[in-house]
Amino acid sequence: MATTKKPVKKTTTKTTTGKTVAVKKTKSVASTELHRIAGPKPKLTDLAYDQLEEAIITLKIPPGSVISELTLSEMLNIGRTPIREAIQRLAREHLLLVLPQRGLLVPEIDLKKQLKLLETRREVERLICKSAARRATPDERKIFARLFDEFMHASKTNDDVVFMRSDREFNELTLVAARNEFAEGAMRLMHGLSRRFWYFHYKQAADLPEMARLHANVAGAIAKGDVEAAGLGLDLLLDNIETFAKATLMADM
Repeated sequence: MATTKKPVKKTTTKTTTGKTVAVKKTKSVASTELHRIAGPKPKLTDLAYDQLEEAIITLKIPPGSVISELTLSEMLNIGRTPIREAIQRLAREHLLLVLPQRGLLVPEIDLKKQLKLLETRREVERLICKSAARRATPDERKIFARLFDEFMHASKTNDDVVFMRSDREFNELTLVAARNEFAEGAMRLMHGLSRRFWYFHYKQAADLPEMARLHANVAGAIAKGDVEAAGLGLDLLLDNIETFAKATLMADM
């Protein structure tokens, strides 16, 4: 019997300037392999978070958008309770602002705050990457080796979506492999904002191939268990990101 494909569902969001933007239903980018190592099958809340975070970071839901909980539930075809829990998590990470009786606002990007965030991120992420190099299991090191290959591929192809998805998996895996819940809590508050800022401005000032190559260096060092190389690689990566952020700030002044 022939079957018909269901059309891709779209919803709309409205920006603070009044512009209505179509938003495609997104797919979760969480790695099955990573979830096998990190824990049990992801819950609906985790799937809702993954999809909403990617939609915000890749600007499918752009800065300034006001959107409702109901619209997000319909967009992802996920129930209201998991959506509500995902919203709470995104609000803690400053990717959503809950407006009582008005809906949810995706905040505008603040360049000066980004520079302050980088000061904190450098110290916390260095600890995480060095700890991951020291404590990662053999299975985790295999995934870091795969991520090295994916980053190098993104560097050669200049593919921003592949890079962003590999970066997200890399970030999650370093948090798992570091086995430091205090550093993990601090880093989770910074990852999303950092990735959205980069995606928003990278065509203006960033060198994606170089950024992917610098990520590959850190992933490769962790895969090999080279603690010092992981720390040095992270410093070079953050130097690049800080230079990029300052260039963006100067361009907008």
